[in-house]
Amino acid sequence: MELEVGDIVLCTVDRIVGTAVFVKIEGNIEGSIILSEIAPGRIRNLRNYVVPKKKIVCKVLRISGDRIDLSLRRVTQKEKKEVMEQDKQEKSYTKILKSVLKEEAEKLITEILKEKKVYEFLQEAKENPTNLEKIVGKDNSKKILNILKTEKQKKAIIKKEILLTTTKSNGIELIKNILGDIKNAEVKYISAGKYTLKKEDENLKLADNKLKEIIKDIEKKAKHQGIEFSIKEK
Repeated sequence: MELEVGDIVLCTVDRIVGTAVFVKIEGNIEGSIILSEIAPGRIRNLRNYVVPKKKIVCKVLRISGDRIDLSLRRVTQKEKKEVMEQDKQEKSYTKILKSVLKEEAEKLITEILKEKKVYEFLQEAKENPTNLEKIVGKDNSKKILNILKTEKQKKAIIKKEILLTTTKSNGIELIKNILGDIKNAEVKYISAGKYTLKKEDENLKLADNKLKEIIKDIEKKAKHQGIEFSIKEK
């Protein structure tokens, strides 16, 4: 697992030494959190926030050789929800593989995890089962995909608020044309120049990434037309 500064990662608290917290990041990588990065304000009892074996979501602050500094307090509720939901999905999909492949499942899961998460691999297999068929055969691939089809997927919803303004006489028409080109996302008018964009997907991260691409396209078109663009950050 290649980590970068700014990554949001799922960790398991390993041990607490004085005021330092040591965790295991996915892939059995060790990271540490200093007291000031646990929570804002004064901390009276560290164990109100972290206890051994508890899963927490952290942000990568610094990487220096084998040392990885993390923060718990800098993670937003949205980021925490996203990572915990992904972990839940990962467990669910791993369980499906084990139910179909039995004792052969562990070997396959190990191979998949070298490249990506089990959930991401099987999501791709829904669209194109070729790679899955190569590893498990057509019969097992069909069984796995049939189970996935019957599972009810909770839709992730991402919303962003944008602002488009211009003093041009045909400004309203220009803005309508830009927003009218949007595919696979819902656009809603709020008030003068304000709009919300909503994107749904089975995967929260994918929904967020797709919406970012849509917003990037809007910004590009707005700049070309001389329309002021901004996005409201929460």
